[in-house]
Amino acid sequence: MSNIQNPEFGNIVKIIQEAQGRVRQYTNTALVTLYFDIGKIVSQKVAKGTWGQGTVQQLADFVKDEIPTLKSFNRRGLYRMKQFYETYCPGSEFDIAFQNSIALNAENQNSKNGSAPPTHLSFEFVSTALTQTQKPQNEKVPPPVTQLENDTNSSDIQFVPPLVTQIAWASHLEILSSCKSAEEKIFYIVLTAREKWTKRELNRQIASCFFERYALSNTKLSALPTQLPAKINEHLKDIYSLEFLELGDDFSESDLQKSIVKNLKKFILEIGNNYSFVGEEYRVQVANRDYEVDLLFYHRALQCLVAFELKITDFKPEYLGKMNFYLEALDREHKQPHENPSIGIILCKSKDDEIVEIAMSRSLSPTKVAEYTTKLIDKKLLQAKLHELGELYNQSKNIES
Repeated sequence: MSNIQNPEFGNIVKIIQEAQGRVRQYTNTALVTLYFDIGKIVSQKVAKGTWGQGTVQQLADFVKDEIPTLKSFNRRGLYRMKQFYETYCPGSEFDIAFQNSIALNAENQNSKNGSAPPTHLSFEFVSTALTQTQKPQNEKVPPPVTQLENDTNSSDIQFVPPLVTQIAWASHLEILSSCKSAEEKIFYIVLTAREKWTKRELNRQIASCFFERYALSNTKLSALPTQLPAKINEHLKDIYSLEFLELGDDFSESDLQKSIVKNLKKFILEIGNNYSFVGEEYRVQVANRDYEVDLLFYHRALQCLVAFELKITDFKPEYLGKMNFYLEALDREHKQPHENPSIGIILCKSKDDEIVEIAMSRSLSPTKVAEYTTKLIDKKLLQAKLHELGELYNQSKNIES
């Protein structure tokens, strides 16, 4: 084998990999569409009383005899397809919630203050995700209709929502079995598609209550809006779940840092796949003295350095001054000309929002004070807080009107 490498070889490999990705996506789209179509037929037949459980079992047996290699078309699988269709078909609770999410997002963007109300429908990325999944108007794509629909009216044909085809069937099964509300389903479908989560990664995010934590996040930073990249809020959280560190109840800041580095892949999954690790105890030099940032990352979407300061105590105002110092040093000596100002995240055991607000009120460095937990959060507790927040928002809207 020749060791000589043509510089164009890398481009060819990239083209091949991109094509492989399109093939996988096309295959997944076809599979999800097939299950949606079959789910529609089973749903309609059962609803009309034409088919009962015995008929569905007969269909499963027939498909097994005709195509023995198929594994998903047993009785349980067919009812899963029925549930899948009924969950995502036009006019469903999911469809209505999704359209409401987009409308609310548009309303927030058009508002003068540009701030989103703290409700579980405030997904800044929803309308963008929908736009990305739509085909260009000049691209002609044949409608995904199967032979099984020949006995239905052509005017009654319903197509799979484009967003739904963006994730694998195994991920859909996880969402269908674990998520109750339509808004929660929207959230995890969009994030799974955007972050390219595997089923295992999706399962971990659901177990760690990512939806509830995101919805409850106030995402407030100590910085002027003009200094920050657009849509920064969707990349930062108020509560980080670090249960995978398995630290127990008694640990030091050094233990926390070492455990994060040891479990770096899982940590990046928790904070977001756009983060690239730069280093631990990252050295910055000021006036011939060395200082160390606990963890330093680079965020590809925000195009900036992100410094993490780890604390095993409640938030204290003096933590902010130290972070401001680090960010200024990073911007002066390490930030590239095309990059945005560095962002700081002070990760504390807990925080008092009033203390945080006063501490950050006069700070111009873009810093986020967040909490972490080393144990899985009680989902019922977060849901109760979310319900309380929604009630307060509805009351405020009623007062305004």
